[in-house]
Amino acid sequence: MPSGAERQQRSLERSALAVGLGGVAAFQVALAAGVPWGRASYGGAHPGVLPSRLRVVSAGAALLYSGLSVAVVSRRTPVRVRRHVLTGVTTLMGVGAVMNGISPSWPERAIWTPTTAVLTALAWRARRDF
Repeated sequence: MPSGAERQQRSLERSALAVGLGGVAAFQVALAAGVPWGRASYGGAHPGVLPSRLRVVSAGAALLYSGLSVAVVSRRTPVRVRRHVLTGVTTLMGVGAVMNGISPSWPERAIWTPTTAVLTALAWRARRDF
């Protein structure tokens, strides 16, 4: 049984993961809204404002990341579901770290590789609790 300090640390890690996923969601909302950050997303293939198709994809991604953010910290999420969500987040962020690391876009590599790597580690650590 974890001590009070360990439970507090784990709660802090889950909260940090939720905030990080919320940040990714906010970035996707900005892309969907037309903020010209295309060079830092989707391989940097569309500098400036993304084309409509990718803006729709970003809107969907924003919903996904927002939902994941809530699911990892909500006490209403059943333990079994939360474990599956955290497994999915760990996998998604791990793949994202690799993909961002090999991106031809320097801003994407510089911003998103470390971000997704940290989120991978946080999700992995949170997953062990369930």
